[in-house]
Amino acid sequence: MKEPGTILYAEDDERDVELTMEALGEHNLANSVKVVRDGEEALDCLYRRGAYKDRVGEDPVLILLDIKMPKVDGLQVLRRTKSDARLKIIPVVVLTSSREERDLLESYQLGVNAYVVKPVEFEKFLEAVKEIGLFWMLLNEPPPRYRRQKAGS
Repeated sequence: MKEPGTILYAEDDERDVELTMEALGEHNLANSVKVVRDGEEALDCLYRRGAYKDRVGEDPVLILLDIKMPKVDGLQVLRRTKSDARLKIIPVVVLTSSREERDLLESYQLGVNAYVVKPVEFEKFLEAVKEIGLFWMLLNEPPPRYRRQKAGS
């Protein structure tokens, strides 16, 4: 089994975070999750600024992204991520409660890799997250990871 990389999980709903971590934990993937509470924090983490300016290590191998978040919404995060040469190779899975057609369409136009509507039922939610984790972290073969170049190198 390959060693999983880090998942960046942008979600402002504490209950959804708990359920997601429980589901990923069943496959030993929860330890590799970095949770951020809004889109601004997600961008700070990805661009190593603010509280994340000293973040070391590689970029995440997967971004789980809610759309409806405070400060900067998920579509803005997706737009920035997919327009950046370094970050656009990172798979992004929108995990949201939004069934709005415009959110779905815009997500795909911006380059999302998958759009999953959060099931309302507890067991179905857990199963959906498990399947996302298994596919993207264990089955999917990502492109070679790019390490962030240090300034001046």
